[in-house]
Formats: sequence, structure tokens, C-alpha cells
Amino acid sequence: MKNKIFLYLFIFTALTCLYLLVSNNTMQKVKNAQIQKLDSEIVALKDSLQVVQLKVLDLQYFSLENNDDALAYYDRLNLKDPSRYIADKLLETNESKGDNPLIPYEGMEGFFKINKIKVLNHKWILTDFSDGKFWGELLIKYELKDDLSVDFTLIDHLLYTRSN
Repeated sequence: MKNKIFLYLFIFTALTCLYLLVSNNTMQKVKNAQIQKLDSEIVALKDSLQVVQLKVLDLQYFSLENNDDALAYYDRLNLKDPSRYIADKLLETNESKGDNPLIPYEGMEGFFKINKIKVLNHKWILTDFSDGKFWGELLIKYELKDDLSVDFTLIDHLLYTRSN
């Protein structure tokens, strides 16, 4: 009787070990497949991240912040962020009553005001303007003087037409 109990106990233990071995093998194959899938996704994400980083670098090519030659013009003025300073001065032109004086159009749905500003280098600015319904763009030449005043001169402009 005692031998039979040990035999049944041994068989039960052996079957349990066999079940755990097969189950663990299957689980390991599934986990390895998941890891390989995640690895391929990581590679794809790294590739797409690199593409996005290259696009960002390409977009930053025409910006005052990344142009050391243009920034050298402002070394003597001790400005921390010349681009932000110039953009703020340009936004101050929006404070005039009515349309912005740099915009050569009259607002149709309101007053034309400058919205977005991209300081390209130490001489030019690209801006977007709108009255809430109509919009356009300006190319502005600027000069930052030693007394930190800024003169703006409109070089070119366009107003988009609505197709509705």
C-alpha cells in the first residue's frame, strides 16, 4: 500500500513537471514572439523618429536661432534671445487701433493683425496675418539699432483668396 502511494505520488509529480515544462515552453515561444514584434516596432519607431528629427533640422535651417553668422550681428547688444525680442517688437505693431500698419490691406471681417512670426535671419521676417476669416503673409525687412529700436519695412505681401 505504501509503495502504491509513492508510485502514484511519483506519477502525479512527473505529470505535473511534464505539464509545467510543456506549458513553460509554449509560454516562452509566445513571449519570444512578442519580444521580436516589439523589437521590430522599436526599430520602425527609431527610423520614423530619425525622419522627424531630420525634418525638424531642415525646418530650423532658416531661423535666427540656428544661424551663428546672423546672431553675430547682435553680440554687441547683449540680448539673450534676439529672435524673441524682435518678434515682441513686431507684435507691438498690433497694438495700434485698427489694422496693423505693416499690412497693406483693410480687414474685411475685422482688423488685420499679425499672428505668427518667423525670424529668418538678421534682416528678414516672415509673418502670417488674419482678420479672423481672411489671411495672408508678409515678408518684412527689419533693422535692429544700437538703441534697441527696430525699424520694419514691408518687402512683399500676399492675401489668400477664399474659394467658397
